[in-house]
This record gives sequence, C-alpha cells and structure tokens, in this order.
Amino acid sequence: MANAEILKYLIDLLAVLLLALGIKGLSKVRSARSANRLAAIAMGLAVIGVLVNALTTSGISLNAWIWIIFGLIIGSSLGILTAQKVPMTAMPETVALFNGCGGMSSLLVAIGVTLYPLNDTQAPLSVGLIGLISIITSVFVGAITFSGSIIAMAKLQGWLSTPPWIQNKSRHALNIAFAVISLIAATQLFQGEINGLWLLVITSSLLGIGVTLPIGGADMPVVISLLNSYSGVAAAAAGFVINSQLLIVAGAMVGAAGLILTQVMCKGMNRSLISVLFGGAISTSVAQSSGGSEYQNITSCSPEECALTLESSERVVIVPGYGLAVAQAQHTLREVTRTLEANGIEVTYAIHPVAGRMPGHMNVLLAEADVPYEQLKEMDIINPEFPATDVVLVLGANDVVNPQAKKDPMSPLYGMPVLDVQEARTVFVIKRGMSAGYSGIKNDLFELANTSMIFGDAKKVLTDLLVELKELGVGNPG
Repeated sequence: MANAEILKYLIDLLAVLLLALGIKGLSKVRSARSANRLAAIAMGLAVIGVLVNALTTSGISLNAWIWIIFGLIIGSSLGILTAQKVPMTAMPETVALFNGCGGMSSLLVAIGVTLYPLNDTQAPLSVGLIGLISIITSVFVGAITFSGSIIAMAKLQGWLSTPPWIQNKSRHALNIAFAVISLIAATQLFQGEINGLWLLVITSSLLGIGVTLPIGGADMPVVISLLNSYSGVAAAAAGFVINSQLLIVAGAMVGAAGLILTQVMCKGMNRSLISVLFGGAISTSVAQSSGGSEYQNITSCSPEECALTLESSERVVIVPGYGLAVAQAQHTLREVTRTLEANGIEVTYAIHPVAGRMPGHMNVLLAEADVPYEQLKEMDIINPEFPATDVVLVLGANDVVNPQAKKDPMSPLYGMPVLDVQEARTVFVIKRGMSAGYSGIKNDLFELANTSMIFGDAKKVLTDLLVELKELGVGNPG
C-alpha cells in the first residue's frame, strides 16, 4: 500500500512538471507543438495516477470499473476523431466545446461526491466547510463554463445569433437575479438541503447563458480565453472536492494561464473585461463614426495587376485574417510566398493578437502550412516596418487593419491597437465583398489611394495570383 502511494505521488509530480513545461512552451510558436505533446502526456499520466490510486483503494466495485473503462474508451475515441476530422476553420468552436466539457466534468464530479460521498459512512453534504465551499464553487463555475461555452460554440458556428431583446439593459437585472438565486441555493447547501444543489445547477447554467449570449463575435477571443480560465478554476475546485493535489495544481495553472491570456486579449482590443462581459456586442452599442457607412472611392484590380506589383517589390508583408481560414487558403498562400521568396523578395507575416476567432488562430493556421516561425511577427514589432514595405497583402482581415482606430474618436474601434498597413507603399485587400467586420462599421483603409481591392474567394484569388506570377517568370530559375 505504501509503495503504491509513493508511486502515485511520483506520477502526479511528473505530470505537474510536464504540464507546467507544456503551458510555458505554448507561449512560443516554435515550441507550441512539442509543448502540446508534453501537456497531453501530463494528462495521460494524471489519468494513470488516478487509476493507481483506485487500484489501491478498497471499495471500488466492478460496476465502477466498468464505468471507468467505458469512459476512457469513449473519451479517447472522441478526442482522436475530433483531432483528425475538425477543420482549421472550426477550431475556435472546438476549443469552446472543450472548455465546456471541462466545466461539465468538474460539475459532474461535484454532483457525484455530493450525492454519493467517497466514504460510504458519510451522509450527503457532511464534508466539512472546505468541502462544501469546494462543491459550491465547482458547481457554480462549472455550470457557467459549460452553458457559456455551448453558447459561444453555437455563435461561432453560426447556429445562434444575438437576439435583439437581449441587448436591452434589463438583461443585467435578469443576470443579477440569477446570481442572487445562486447565492440562496449555496446557502441552502450550507444548511444541508440537497435541493439547493439542483437549484444552483439551474441558476448557474442560466447565468452562463445570460452573460455569454449578448457578446458579439468581435469579443469572442476574449470570451474563449476567459472560459478556459473558468474551466481551470472549476477543475481546481473539483480537486478540493475529491482531495486530488494534482487536479488542484493543474486547475490552478490552467486558470491562471487563461486569465493572463484574457488580459492580453483585452489589451489587444483596447477593451476592458467588464465592457466585454457587460457591454454586449460591440456592433450593437456603437455610435456612427464620422466617416459615414457608405464607401465612396473604391479602387479594384485583378490578380494580374497585383502580380505585376509584387514582381517589382523587394519587401512584402502578409496580413492573415479569418477570411483566409474560411477559404482554407493557407497552403495556396504558402505556395505564393515560396514563389516570391525564390525571386529574392522578403516575405513576412503580420500577426494581430486578436486576428481570427480565437487566441493564436492565425499562428496555428500558418503553422499548418509550414510557414517558418521566424517569419511571423507580432503587431508591436511589424508596425514600425510598414513604411519600408513595398506591398501589403491583406487576406480576410478587417477591423484589425482599420485606420479609424487611430484617427476617428467617434469610431467604436478608437484606441484599439491595429496594424498600420496604410503606411506601406501599396496595399492589396482580398475580400469576397464590402461587408463590414465584427464591429459593423466601414473600413477607411479600403478608400485610401494606395489601397486596391481584389474581390473573390481567397483561395481562388491566390491560385490566380500564383498562375500570373509564374507566367511573369517570378520564382523560375535563371
């Protein structure tokens, strides 16, 4: 028994160490893949540690082992299937779903321990003060994480839009009511009333829906990061519920990392967390910018004209956006940039911190196409280089390249850090049409004299551009 317990602690210690190294490695694009593998190994070891503990614990019935094995098979199969089948465009929704699964797991653990105490001699809710606080926290945060994540996933997938009535400020009163009822339910749990558990589950779930439903697509990177933090907090609370030091440490690390990432996202959008959570969708509460909503002077061109300009350039900067992911054009883009590089043209990628629909979306998308890590440059590094850039190619990005953010105090984007692409000699914007970004406002970049629009699907436009470059002899030996 003692040897098995020592083995479990060693496994847990190794799992915590690998998880910490994995989270640290995820902060750099170059080390992200290996870091993700380390974190996966850490979670695998964590499961092994739990099973070792279960083997040495008396009272684990055959029926319980059947459920454990069944859960391992189903969960592992779904994980492998998801990793293989989910396209890059659906990655934000998948991350939101995973956050929700984490919250639901913590919720179910708390409910299970409440209804079926680990010690058969104990009555439900006779777990002491720390145990009760942990159960309440795990249920409250877990339910909010689950329902909020499902709403976020549905909105990202396009299954759900923000209802007009939810933008009414009376929604705050409704959310406050859900929070107050949750507090009452928690008080009932402290008094040993088991019915308070179900009331807490229901009101916490409704609160998660009420808080997430008004939030627009522009704020989704922040929401996903915050929900990730919530899932970590719920996991840490569940660790206290079942007395698992590993779960406490792992949950705390995930919660802290998610909170830091949330702050980074808020800074990248010049938005406070309070305004994201309680302000609703950015496009529904904005004042009209001074530039109006109709485009007056738009210059469009063909891929052939773009190819001619690229051929004579020395330095090109690519600005990827969500449109690139939707078109699944990252591999075609890589072929275009290889052709340019073979002609001695310097190519770099400008990465805005909130480009796409989740933190790091563009980094992952470009890594899938084997874009060298050293070519990816963050906004603060690339912005001073735009004046010395010959051509900027904007692919599906909108709000993150809108000059209104720096010039128009009436704009809802004012103060948001953006990429200064307008400082380059020539800007080509590839878009399907003139639709607005998440902010719902026009982009002044499109009307500038040095900007030309290339309308069409990003993959088709890039394919045509590649053909034109090769016909011009760009990238051909000799």
